[in-house]
Amino acid sequence: MSCIVTQAQAQVRDAILAAAQAAAAAGDLPATPTGAFNLEVPAGRQNGDLSANAAMVWARELRQPPRKSAEALARHIDLTGTYAARCEAAGAGFLNFYFGDAYYADLLADVLQKGEGYGRSGYGKGQRMLVEFVSANPTGPMHMGNARGGALGDCLAAVLDAAGYEVEREFYINDSGNQIEKLAASLDVRARQLHGEEVQLPEDAYHGEDITQRAQAFLAQNPAWIEDETTRRKALVAFVVPKNVEEIEQNLARYRIAYNTWFRESTLYASGEVERVIALLRESGYTYEKEGVLWFKGEQLGCDKDFVLVRGNGFPTYIVPDIAYHYNKLVTRGFDRAINIWGADHHGYMLRLKAILPAIGIDADRLDVILMQLVKLVKDGEVVRMSKRTGKSITLEDLLDDIPIDALRFFFNMRDPASTVDFDLDLAVEQSAQNPVYYCQYAHARICSLFKKLTEEGVAVRACTSEELQALRTPEERALIRLLGQLPSEIIDAAKSYDPARVTRYCLDLAAQFHKFYNACRVKGEAEPLMQARLQLCAAVRTVLASLLRMFKITVPTQM
Repeated sequence: MSCIVTQAQAQVRDAILAAAQAAAAAGDLPATPTGAFNLEVPAGRQNGDLSANAAMVWARELRQPPRKSAEALARHIDLTGTYAARCEAAGAGFLNFYFGDAYYADLLADVLQKGEGYGRSGYGKGQRMLVEFVSANPTGPMHMGNARGGALGDCLAAVLDAAGYEVEREFYINDSGNQIEKLAASLDVRARQLHGEEVQLPEDAYHGEDITQRAQAFLAQNPAWIEDETTRRKALVAFVVPKNVEEIEQNLARYRIAYNTWFRESTLYASGEVERVIALLRESGYTYEKEGVLWFKGEQLGCDKDFVLVRGNGFPTYIVPDIAYHYNKLVTRGFDRAINIWGADHHGYMLRLKAILPAIGIDADRLDVILMQLVKLVKDGEVVRMSKRTGKSITLEDLLDDIPIDALRFFFNMRDPASTVDFDLDLAVEQSAQNPVYYCQYAHARICSLFKKLTEEGVAVRACTSEELQALRTPEERALIRLLGQLPSEIIDAAKSYDPARVTRYCLDLAAQFHKFYNACRVKGEAEPLMQARLQLCAAVRTVLASLLRMFKITVPTQM
C-alpha cells in the first residue's frame, strides 16, 4: 500500500496499544491486553477512514463487553503527531478513526512525487516467477480460450512485475508427441487426396480447412511425390509446424504479447531431461512395472488412480515430458515458482502433475495452476460460435481482425479467471461510456483536454504547497484521493490472488470517481490556489490511469 497509508495505519495501531496501556493504568481496563487486532477501511464513509476491532478481539481477554472497552480506549487515546484527527467508539465495540487534512494532502503529494512509479512495490522481493500461458498446440489456429489466456497471462505477468517479482513469460511449443503424430497423419491424408488417392480422413484427425491448405502448400513446393509414408509424414511436419508456430507468433505479437522464451518440447528429449525424470521417478519408490509398462502410484499420492508413465513399446506417455518440463523450470533454470494458465478442463491433469512433483524432489506448492473458464461471445443478445466469414469456429485471428485490441485485452481481464466471460461483441466496438475500456480512456483524454485548454488560455499549472492541497475537502475530492491511496495494495492483492481483473476493476472505479469529482467540483473559475490544487489532483489521476493502461498494453489517448 502507499507509504502514507502504511504510515497512517502504523500510527493508529501504536496509538491503540498506548491507549490500552494508559486505560489499564487508570483502572478503566482490567488489564493491558496483548492480542492481535485488525485495521480495515470501512465500507461506509460514515464509519471513518480506518476501523479497528481491538475491543472485539480483546473481549475474552478483558472479560468485559467490547463496547465498554472501546469507550475506555477512545477516552485514553492520544492522536498527537498522527494523521488521525479523531477517534470514536461505535457499534458493538469498533474504534473508528477519521483522518485530518494533512493525510489527504500528503497522500496526493506522494502520488505526484512518484509519478508512473506509484503503485509499484517490493512486495515480491525479487522472487523469480515463470508465467507460462497460451502454449497452443502448433497444429492449427488459436481459439477463443487462447485469446482469453493470452490477455490473462500477459496482464498477470505485468501485475507480478509491478508487485516486485522478477517475471518471465513463456510459450511451450508441443512439437513432439501424440498431437504431432495426429497432425502428420491428418496432413498425409489430405496430401494423398490432393495427389488423387481415394482415402478417408479418420474421425479423430484434424478436420480444419487449414490442414488442406498446408498440404497444398507443401505439394506446391515439393512436386515430386514421396512414396515412403514415414518419410513423407516427417517432411510434412517439418514443413508445417514452423509455419504454424510463425503464425502463432505473429498473431500473439498483434495481440501485444512478447515472450521471453519460446520453449520447445523436443529440446527435453534432445537434452536428456525426459530420461532423467524417468530415472528419478524409478528411484523415488513411487513406480512399479506390470507387463512391461511403467506405472506411477498416483492413488497412493492422492490421485483417483495409478497411471502409466512409459508404455510397453518404451515410449513415455504425455505426462512425462510435462514432468521434465517442470523439472526444467524449477530445477534446471531455478525459478522460484511456476505459474501455468490452463483451461478449466485440465483440473484432473493438474492434480496428477502436482502429485508427481514431490517424487522428483520438487515441492508441489512451487507450481500454481490457474484454471480459466470459458468465453461466450455474444452479439445482439445471442451466443455466437461461428465466424460469419468462414463458417467455422471463431479464432484469435478473427477477433484480432474484428475487435479493437484494447477492448480484447480489457474485456478478457474484467472477470477473475474462475468466472465465465460473456464477451459482448457489440459493446466492444462501441465508442461510448457504456464501453468500459473507452470509459477509462475517455477519463484520461478528458484530463488531457483540460490541461490543453488551460495552456491555450495562458494558465500555467504549478506545484502546490501542502497547505494548498489541504484545501481539497469536498466528499468527491476526498473519495478520489482515498481511491488513489488504494492502488499499491490493489496491485499486491492482484498479485497474491493471481487475478489481474482486480486492477482492471480499479481502473474503472478510478475513472468513475474522477468523472464524479469533475462534474461536482469546478476547476476553472475557482480561486487560483484551489484551482491549482484541483489541477494537481487531476494530474495524479491522469498519471495513474496512464500507468495502469500501459501496464496492460492498452493505448492511452490524449484526445477522443
